[in-house]
Amino acid sequence: MAYIKLPEFEQMSPAIQEKARPILEKTGTLGEIFKLLAVDENIYNATDTMVQNYLIKQTHLPYYIKEAIALLISKENSCKMCVDVHKNIAKMLGLTQEQIDEILQGIDAMHTDEKTKRLLEFCIRASKKDNYKMTQEDIDAIKSYGWSDKEILEAVAITGYFNYINTLSNVFGLGKG
Repeated sequence: MAYIKLPEFEQMSPAIQEKARPILEKTGTLGEIFKLLAVDENIYNATDTMVQNYLIKQTHLPYYIKEAIALLISKENSCKMCVDVHKNIAKMLGLTQEQIDEILQGIDAMHTDEKTKRLLEFCIRASKKDNYKMTQEDIDAIKSYGWSDKEILEAVAITGYFNYINTLSNVFGLGKG
């Protein structure tokens, strides 16, 4: 039960109802995070823009890496709701249950190349409160594995997005019953 009153479909603005309708038709329900964002249309729109451009759209990073970031950062932030949601999204995007389990066991358990592991470690480091201590050497180190500026920027943007959405979920008690 969320710590604030979440709107039901009928209480949402017409613009958000328009976005909610296909979800309701497909799944029969709206998740708590959708309802939380629907409290404020500006916050909903800003968040939806990030989701569309970082996670849904084909970008510089493959979906496997995007979902690995989602799962790792959400786990790091103790956001059970986001971990559960992204397990399902990862499956829809073609990740196997074995891959998802490996990601959730941590980077060392993953059967992926060293380049990907180093990017994921970089993202976890970037998600920390002391990320202001990161330096040119940190960027140069990750670039030495072959990551481009655009890929690194995208990975950090996705990391920041999950810090943001995990914070909303955790602060407002989403997924806790």
